[in-house]
Amino acid sequence: MKTIVVTSLSGGQGKTTTAYFLGKLLALESKVLFIDADPQSNLTFFLNHEVEPNAPTLLELIKDLVKGTEAVYSLNHPNQFLIPSDDGLSNAQEYLANSGMGAVILRARLKPLVNYFDYCIIDSPPARTQISIATVGAADFLLIPAEASTKGVNSLIRTLELVSNLEQLGAFTGTLAGVVPFRDKWFGLSQSKDSARAINAMKEITNGTTIFASILESERYKQALNQGSLLSELGYPDLERPFREMLRLFTTKQLMEK
Repeated sequence: MKTIVVTSLSGGQGKTTTAYFLGKLLALESKVLFIDADPQSNLTFFLNHEVEPNAPTLLELIKDLVKGTEAVYSLNHPNQFLIPSDDGLSNAQEYLANSGMGAVILRARLKPLVNYFDYCIIDSPPARTQISIATVGAADFLLIPAEASTKGVNSLIRTLELVSNLEQLGAFTGTLAGVVPFRDKWFGLSQSKDSARAINAMKEITNGTTIFASILESERYKQALNQGSLLSELGYPDLERPFREMLRLFTTKQLMEK
C-alpha cells in the first residue's frame, strides 16, 4: 500500500478536492483507502458516508482502541473504502502530544492494513497540529495543494518548512511528489496576473519539484463533489487534467517500486 498524504497548513487550498478526485481515479483500477484526517470531515461528507453513533472512526484507530480493519468502511463504489472522521477527531490532539511519538503513530496504526489496499489517500487538516504532523509522518508521498494567490504561496512556504523539520527529525521519510496549484483564474484564454505570479513563485520556492497542472477556478469541481461523481462523468474531462497527471505519476512501475 502506497500512502499519499494531501497536506497544506491553510484552509481553502484544495486538499479535499485533490484527495477526492485522485482517489476516485485510482479506484477505477486499484483498491483505495481514503482517510479523513480533518475534524471538519469534508471528505467523509463528499464520499457520502454518515458516521453512526459510537461507530469507530480515525480517532479510535489513532488511540489504538480498535483494530485497523474495524475502522474501515466500504463505500457505495467498487474499490473505495474509508476511515472516516467527525468533530471528535480533535480529541486526538492531546493523545498525540502526550504520546511522545505522535509523528509516527498513524504510520504504525496503518501497518496492519498494508496488504488490503493498493493506495491510501489521506486528507490532512489545514493547520499545523499534532494530527497534521502525524499524517505527514505516515506519508510515502506528499502532495501539497496551494491556491494560486499570495495566501497560497505563504501556505506552501509554511508547509514545506514543516516537512523539512520532520524530515530532519527522521519522522518524514517519504517523497514530495509535487505541488498542485488551486483556483487558477483564467479569463477566456488569458491567465490572471495574480495566478501567473503565484504559480511562478511556487516554481521558484520548490526548485525543481513537480508543479502539476492547475485546478482551475470553476464551479464544476464543487458540482462533481456534491454529486459524488468524477468530472468526466459530468462531461468535463478537461478539468480532470491535474488529477490524471497525478494518476500517471502514482501508477508508474518505477514509483511503485520505491
